[in-house]
Amino acid sequence: MVEDKKTIDKDNNKSECEENDSVKEACHEKVEEEGAEQDTAVELNKKLEAEKKEKEELNERFLRLCAEFDNSKKRALREISDFRKFANESIIKEMLSVLDNLERALASAKEDSNSNQGVVDGVEMTLSEMLKIFDKYGVVAVKTVDEVFNPEFHQAVMQEETDLCAENTVVKELQKGYLMHERLIRPAMVVVAKALSSDKKEDANKKA
Repeated sequence: MVEDKKTIDKDNNKSECEENDSVKEACHEKVEEEGAEQDTAVELNKKLEAEKKEKEELNERFLRLCAEFDNSKKRALREISDFRKFANESIIKEMLSVLDNLERALASAKEDSNSNQGVVDGVEMTLSEMLKIFDKYGVVAVKTVDEVFNPEFHQAVMQEETDLCAENTVVKELQKGYLMHERLIRPAMVVVAKALSSDKKEDANKKA
């Protein structure tokens, strides 16, 4: 009986050990599975991050290309617009001297009491038609007299001492200047005011 009991106990211990080994093996397999799942999750996250980054880079590249295309389109439209505006610039410049001569002829004829009125009227009509053409193409005269001298639009030919206006003010216009769509095509030739010298100031004060 004692031997049978020992045998039973031995079998039970063996069974328990086998069960413990099975449990250990199952736990080990479960840990391995969980580790594999974690590795898989990490890999998936890495792939998602990589794809997200790639998507962002593609989106940025697309937006950059769109901006470049838009800028190129605007630049092309601006160049076409400028070409249309200034296509006749060279012809207009050539016509300026003709306009100058017409204005001089008209001014001279008006000063001469013996001038033929029919000729004067003809010159006035021609000058008027030319000015209409200039206006059509955006050509306007540069403002000069009583304006502050501006080297961007005025060309100072000489200076004139005066106390009738502020120094550096345009007092006379010798030749008209012109703008075409706000672009200077010929500067105005002008006389600029200069402060009186001390001697002339004294003379002016004595006369006063």
